[in-house]
Amino acid sequence: MKNILIIGSGISGLTCAIKCAEQGMHVILVSPYPSERAQSVMAAGGINAALDTNGENDSVLCHIEDTMKGGCDIASRTAVEGLCRRAPLIIQWLEELGTVLTRDDKQRIDLRAFGGQRHKRTAYAGASTGKQIVTALVHEARRFECMGLIERRLGLHFYSALLNDDECCGALLYDSNSHRLEAVYAEDIVMATGGQNGLFGKTTGSALCDGYAAGKLFMQGAKLKNLEFIQYHPTTVETTQKRMLITEGARGEGGRLYYLDGDRRVYFMEDKYGEGGNLMPRDIVSKCIYDAPSQVYLDIAFLGKETISKKLSEVYTLCRDYAGIDVTKESIPVYPSVHFFMGGLSVDNSHRTNLKRLYAVGECAAIYHGANRLGGNSLLAAIHSGMTAAESISGENFAVSECDFSSYISEQESLMDKIFSSESRFSAVYVKQDIAKIINSDLGITRTGDKLRRGIESMDYYLSVCDKLKFDCEISPYQSYSLEGMITLAGAVLTCAEARKETRGAHIREDYPERSDDLCCATVISYNSGKFETEFVKES
Repeated sequence: MKNILIIGSGISGLTCAIKCAEQGMHVILVSPYPSERAQSVMAAGGINAALDTNGENDSVLCHIEDTMKGGCDIASRTAVEGLCRRAPLIIQWLEELGTVLTRDDKQRIDLRAFGGQRHKRTAYAGASTGKQIVTALVHEARRFECMGLIERRLGLHFYSALLNDDECCGALLYDSNSHRLEAVYAEDIVMATGGQNGLFGKTTGSALCDGYAAGKLFMQGAKLKNLEFIQYHPTTVETTQKRMLITEGARGEGGRLYYLDGDRRVYFMEDKYGEGGNLMPRDIVSKCIYDAPSQVYLDIAFLGKETISKKLSEVYTLCRDYAGIDVTKESIPVYPSVHFFMGGLSVDNSHRTNLKRLYAVGECAAIYHGANRLGGNSLLAAIHSGMTAAESISGENFAVSECDFSSYISEQESLMDKIFSSESRFSAVYVKQDIAKIINSDLGITRTGDKLRRGIESMDYYLSVCDKLKFDCEISPYQSYSLEGMITLAGAVLTCAEARKETRGAHIREDYPERSDDLCCATVISYNSGKFETEFVKES
């Protein structure tokens, strides 16, 4: 029986686990926390599919074209076609698993409008689409757990890949319960570790997704792609711990953005882009809010209590509990925040990385979204990528190398012992907070070469002293050992942004404000002996 190791148990990891188990493979599904704490549960808006239940003449081809255009034509068209063509079947599969999607008065799956799309094609489950999907997938995964085909293990953090040259034979994991390292071997390894929120401090996403896994794998030889494309969600509100997302569904239901000029409301998106201005792609809306002369507000009060209660209940609750705002009477002060990462581990159309037997799925994989993701495509990509990786794994038939990692494991255990024995009062958390300040300052909504180079110099400095620092373990040893990988990833992000001398999608260069035809390519970055090497590659 083939053994598969999946690291991360959100929607993409769960989907891959279920599909591998369906084909008789044994899956070890590891994560620090239960699936119910994965970032996937935060997805409120919906999932795209060209169902055309409302008779707008939507089609799969239109979904493909909207996705390619939204991504500024640098994503793999072959991959995007596969994503969009499978979308209606994914909706059907989710309903078969028990996902309760919102329906209209005629009991058809209701569809809402999302930014950058010509038709209403975003299916949703009230204001908790992600929660509904996770719940359905968890129940299905438990069925295979009872059959012995999925083995779920909690409390495990990724530490490093176990590599024999360029072949991945398993992973070294940190057990937060025993405080020891554990080697887990498998025929194939799937990374489903999410995005890079931790690099930026306060974002709309989970701080548990910090990019360390991508950074460490990058240092071990995995290529990364399109790191400079970081999506800002245009409508968020600030709380003590994070930026809280006001779903795009609020604008999909008719919500309007404005700022005040004296006592007069200026509906600036509608003035600039017409009736559909509030649902322009997220990069455009975020930039317009960033450039607005005063505080921007989102008004949904005119929709009425009934519509808000039925379709936007989470927005009502969030604003009431975290901002003290009654959205049935008051407008919501909003500002853009880091939300999604189009870049990540570079994968082919089968979700293979350049390291043999190592796959990546979900937000940690760069493939479908190009320079800017359409709202509603992230949940779709999470499920489709998990399915695609499982299909690819099932078709593999090659000999697995036998190798001895005992000396490497002993070496890493010694390093962990040093972390535990440290009596330093200098905290890794402090360094990570400083990195977040630097990267938010030098890699914001708009960028310049001078700022990006300044950020690169800062990361170079931290990398030069990283191995000389000792850290305490008051919070977690993970906070300490993950530092170098995160700094390396931050340096790679800044390097990709500096190399792309144009404005495209979510990458806005004030010093290169125009799009360049020569750069209609993906940015691929490699790590060689401590040096970063970038190249531009045309996707097929």
